[in-house]
Amino acid sequence: MDLFNKPSEAPPPRAGAGTAPLAARMRPQMLDEIIGQDHILGGDKLLRRAIEADRISSIILYGPPGCGKTTLAEVIAKTTNRRFERTSGVLANVAILRELLKAAAHWKKMNAKETILFIDEIHRFNKSQQDVLLPYVENGDIILIGATTHNPFFFINTPLNSRSQIFQLNPLDEESIVVVLRRALNAPTGLNELVTASDDGLAHLAAVCEGDARRALNALEIAALTTPPQENGIVHLTRHEIEESVQKKAVNYDHDEDEHYDTISAFIKSVRGSDPNAAVYWLAKMLYAGEDPRFIARRLVILASEDIGNADPRGLTLAVSAMQAVEFIGMPESRITLAQATTYLACAPKSNAAYLAVNDALADVENGRTLPVPKHLQSGPKPDKGNVKYQYAHGGDGHFVDQEYVPTDKVYYSPTEQGYEATIRKRTEHWDSLRNRRTPNKD
Repeated sequence: MDLFNKPSEAPPPRAGAGTAPLAARMRPQMLDEIIGQDHILGGDKLLRRAIEADRISSIILYGPPGCGKTTLAEVIAKTTNRRFERTSGVLANVAILRELLKAAAHWKKMNAKETILFIDEIHRFNKSQQDVLLPYVENGDIILIGATTHNPFFFINTPLNSRSQIFQLNPLDEESIVVVLRRALNAPTGLNELVTASDDGLAHLAAVCEGDARRALNALEIAALTTPPQENGIVHLTRHEIEESVQKKAVNYDHDEDEHYDTISAFIKSVRGSDPNAAVYWLAKMLYAGEDPRFIARRLVILASEDIGNADPRGLTLAVSAMQAVEFIGMPESRITLAQATTYLACAPKSNAAYLAVNDALADVENGRTLPVPKHLQSGPKPDKGNVKYQYAHGGDGHFVDQEYVPTDKVYYSPTEQGYEATIRKRTEHWDSLRNRRTPNKD
């Protein structure tokens, strides 16, 4: 049975129907067919007005996979009265770019019309490749439409960004994904009413596809092609068949790029903010996406000193032990060790007093006058030490003697009232009272 071609009375399919993947056949052809992105394509929004008035300028489309960047570029090409060329940051090199750009300049000279040059994955172009585009964008020989899953402010040259308008596309919400799937079930170029699907099956697919319409359509197509038809020739997909068509979830997580840094940031801030549930969720996302567990462990060691410190000195010991255990055990078992360390540190009392202390002292060393070492603290005999003698602390009452250790009264370390630091604070206040010359900072 052919799921993609109805008998001859059906409307004529678009080119490629029945052979191209379902996601490609269901690609919108007009602005009104695009689902979602109302924040930039709504009736009164700048981008829609510019497209419909054929006043489009160079733009960068930025968003996650499957949100419609390529679709929007192709719709712009069909809607506006411009020549259209496309290439990719993966396939094109400088020589290919120059040929496309020269042809665009020639076309404008001969026909007084610009060329829309669509570059998918433009972030993969290096600086020299991006620089090649600049004069042609400036002269108006091309209207550049670049598509990227990466933050253009980090991965696109500043001069190119400044000459383009940047539009961020969002992942499709679950309701929009269901609309896309239902359209695919009924469209002549889609599954042509030869496939039906349960509501809970479509809802499940919309939930797990992470706003990626292409992934949702691919899964629907796999389910349709692998499920036997009923006696009437119709394939009916339940949630079971749809679940089977979606294998391991493809988490949006680019190593060494935006999502990597955003997720580890959320993880650290959740631990710092004493929310073990949020912290474990971000930990699970990183592990599922294949993050190096040693990287996570190292960040926990840093956090144990920076955000917990002496409020719970055991935190650093636990974090270092976790790092060693992760190195020794490896995945998948080390996930348990990381979860233990994460939840302990999230629930520990917090203090950044040690972090603030060293930063304050470093700033004084860098920007102020370097203080000399007091004579009685210097090593070995020196001719000019005079009669000042070092007093051995353990020889004093309570293992304490009142002597100068640095020629400043500035207080760098101010213990908080959190956890064990409350005990440390009482101790330092007692010593300061014995010195009778320093006033500790009060929180």
